[in-house]
Amino acid sequence: MDTRKGFHQSLEELQRDLLKMGVMVEEAIFLAVKSLAQLDETIARQVVAGDDKVNELMVEIESSCLRLLALQQPMASDLRVIGTAMKIVTDLERIGDHAVDIAKTTIRLQGEKLLKPLVDTPRMADMTKDMLRDALNSYVKKDLEIARSLAKKDDAVDALFKQIFLELEELMGADPANVHQAILLLMVCRMLERIADHATNIGEWVIYMITGVRQELNH
Repeated sequence: MDTRKGFHQSLEELQRDLLKMGVMVEEAIFLAVKSLAQLDETIARQVVAGDDKVNELMVEIESSCLRLLALQQPMASDLRVIGTAMKIVTDLERIGDHAVDIAKTTIRLQGEKLLKPLVDTPRMADMTKDMLRDALNSYVKKDLEIARSLAKKDDAVDALFKQIFLELEELMGADPANVHQAILLLMVCRMLERIADHATNIGEWVIYMITGVRQELNH
């Protein structure tokens, strides 16, 4: 009984660390897009520097998972919880990398003015942050409904990406001088779309954790 109690306490600590990492990458997304909207190099470099802490926490979480597997005797359902955590941490690390790439775009654009004020890109970032939060909540609460709701939210992000793509395409057609920046802004939106995909990946792993069956949320 004491062993099982200690095991569940360790699982709770693992979940807290995952949520902490989730908050860190969510903040990185927010700051990266803010840096771009304001062309603020200081904020951008803050995001780049902060990625080391995200990576350190990833290593800690992976080590915790391995210790739980090695030192405890997890049941089948517990194995899925631990295995899912290891999958989630990989998606979170990649989300952090995308935030860094967005921040690096801000640095590349220093000395330029934005072609137009960014409105839809920050909105897209907000949508991806909401998806990430829902994905992690579905893991902690073991909530199938929240996990499955990510599919429609991912579709909404994809639709917004297509809208932004058409607007940037129009700007490129209007003036060849716009092409370089428009391509960079398009890459940023592609990164946000990938962040949404990683959130749906987490949802898929949560569904597997709960049901033992893989269900694709990306179409």
